[in-house]
Amino acid sequence: QSQDERYAFIAEWYDPNASLFRRYELLYYPKDSSIEMYDVKNRRTFLKRTRYESLHLEDLYVGSKITVFSRHLSIVDYGNQYTSRKLGSRKERTLALIKPDAIRKIGELIDIIINAGLTITKAKMMLLSRKEAADFYADHRSKPFYHELLQYIMSGPVLAMEILGDDAVSKWKAIVGPANPVATETDTLDSIRENFGHGGLQNAAHSPDSVSSAAKELELFFPSHGGRGPVSSAKFTDCTCCIIKPHAVNEGLTGQIIKAILREGFQISALQMFNMERPNVEEFYEIYKGVVPEYLEMVSELCSGPCIAMEITPSDPPKVFRDFCGPSDPELARHLRPGTLRAVFGKDKIQNAVHCTDLPEDGLLEVR
Repeated sequence: QSQDERYAFIAEWYDPNASLFRRYELLYYPKDSSIEMYDVKNRRTFLKRTRYESLHLEDLYVGSKITVFSRHLSIVDYGNQYTSRKLGSRKERTLALIKPDAIRKIGELIDIIINAGLTITKAKMMLLSRKEAADFYADHRSKPFYHELLQYIMSGPVLAMEILGDDAVSKWKAIVGPANPVATETDTLDSIRENFGHGGLQNAAHSPDSVSSAAKELELFFPSHGGRGPVSSAKFTDCTCCIIKPHAVNEGLTGQIIKAILREGFQISALQMFNMERPNVEEFYEIYKGVVPEYLEMVSELCSGPCIAMEITPSDPPKVFRDFCGPSDPELARHLRPGTLRAVFGKDKIQNAVHCTDLPEDGLLEVR
């Protein structure tokens, strides 16, 4: 790489105060991981060249969402021909749908997605209405098992995810495997449907079969133009809140944390991925303001990238979820409560893997 090699992108940021999108030219220098930004409309420097080591070249592509100093930016275009030619890749988006029979295995399935080099960019646990189920299975309307199919997909929550990566559509399709794994050759035996499906309709996961059907199906679950999509599976009763923090999501720990929670006997009744804006985080963490010295750093961490919020319902026999998370300082947790989530996955008081509701009476409020 030459001394001054740089890549240019056009990035947008939604300014909530002005209720408008602001556009920037973002320059990235791979040699020292530095960035600079220009305000396109006002034609002036917005950010002088600054080292920003948490941003990597592989994070930068059209359609990606990045965070620069707590500001969430969407990359909408390449800034010049050179960047487009060098980096215009085979990145695709597809739908990964975990069906009701495999919802207890979402930790393992998320691990499979991450280990395949794919990135989860959206996630939500949902309940489908009859109309949504019919729209999703429109192509199967003439099949004899159509009504059975609808009943099954509406029988419990599904986890819908938008996943992104090089050749994501064909890659995810191969990982999921054929619709009826029993009738397959040995080379497809390591598929999700073979390992997690129960045969017939209960085959664990769904994958679109082309780029166009992936786009159509993503639109059903994650509408791009103001629609809300299927409702969340949240129960809003007898619950507590757990958030997997951005550093843990970035480090690929989501699947492992979810597996640990389910292994302990807790139920995850709702899940959603969020990119939090700073004012929302300040409001969410308000009870810690002036009480916890790390308050400002906690706020910065929670809005530094995508986080995953979950509604946790009681285990059987009932245990206290907060106890399972452990002391907020992972060092302390490793000494006193070595098996807890923060002891296993936390780094320090700020990057301590998870947030959990402190007071039982605040559970419902935080989940909402």
